[in-house]
This record gives sequence, structure tokens and C-alpha cells, in this order.
Amino acid sequence: MSNAVAASHDVLEFWRNAGPSKWFAKDVAFDEAIRAQFLATYDAAAAGDLRSWELTAEATLALLLVLDQFPRNMFRNNSRAFAADSLALAIAERAIGRGVDRLIGPDLRVFVYLPLEHCEQIGVQRRSVDLISTLADVEYTRYAVVHHDIIARYGRFPHRNAILGREATPDELLYLAGDGFKG
Repeated sequence: MSNAVAASHDVLEFWRNAGPSKWFAKDVAFDEAIRAQFLATYDAAAAGDLRSWELTAEATLALLLVLDQFPRNMFRNNSRAFAADSLALAIAERAIGRGVDRLIGPDLRVFVYLPLEHCEQIGVQRRSVDLISTLADVEYTRYAVVHHDIIARYGRFPHRNAILGREATPDELLYLAGDGFKG
């Protein structure tokens, strides 16, 4: 494992090289590669030590990847997967407010919006659907709507309950036992 904090361009190069086939797949080797290369970077970002990355669009995108996407891989099935969500959401909101999202190419812009999609607040979910819909990507929009609808129905993501030590309601248990989205 690397104890060194990576540069923002190294984060982006890694993510681009991995590509869409890896980004949303459950892959133990990919999870381990992220952990080995970027755990120290995540720790620094989560501690607030990489605030300077918000000064450019590309570095902001890298920071969002480190705080929102990487922990979902590095800490899969562990509450740490969601520990930096509020920080990622705040950074994404600032970036969107400054128009940084429009400076990111359409192939990676969704990663500026995913912290909103990962949020368990219905108002933020509505905004997520609106923003992701502008990308004109049917799959991204479909998943944004799925996330929104889960929050509209349950007020939270039931698939996180066990990981976060939350007691599931009977309705959530039925949903999870069926064909419901499981993260």
C-alpha cells in the first residue's frame, strides 16, 4: 500500500484507464487496486487536507472521485463506504454552484453529480435527477430515478441498513428480499 498522497492527475488517469466497465462493477481486484494506490489520498481528503484541489475543475473532479467513488470500492460492505458522503456532497454542491460541472467533459461529468444521487434527502435526489438528465445518458438517468424513487418511498437506502447498523422496517425487508436495488 502506498502511504503517499497521490496527485489529482494520477487519480484521474487511474479512473479514466479503468473505464466504465470497472466503475460500477463489483470487482475485488479493482477494489484492492484503489485501496493500495489511494487509501492515503482518501484519508487526506476526508481529513480536509486536499481543499486546494477545489481550485481547478479537474482536481475538483479527482477530489469527488476520491471521496465519493473510491470509498465505495475500498470499504465495500463497511460503513466507511459512506463516511465521506456529506463532505463529497458539499464539494459537489460548491462545484455545481460555481459552474465547475460544465467544465468537465460529458464522459466524466456524472461523477460531479453522483454525490447528490448518493444522498438520502429527497430534495437533493430531485436535483440529482435533474442534473443527471442533462447528460442525455439513458442508463445514468435510469439509475438516478431509481435512487430518487427509493428515497421517496423509504427516506433512506434500505440496502445500507445492515452496514450502518440501522434496523430495517418490514416494508424495507420485503423490498430487499425482492428485486429491489441493492447498491
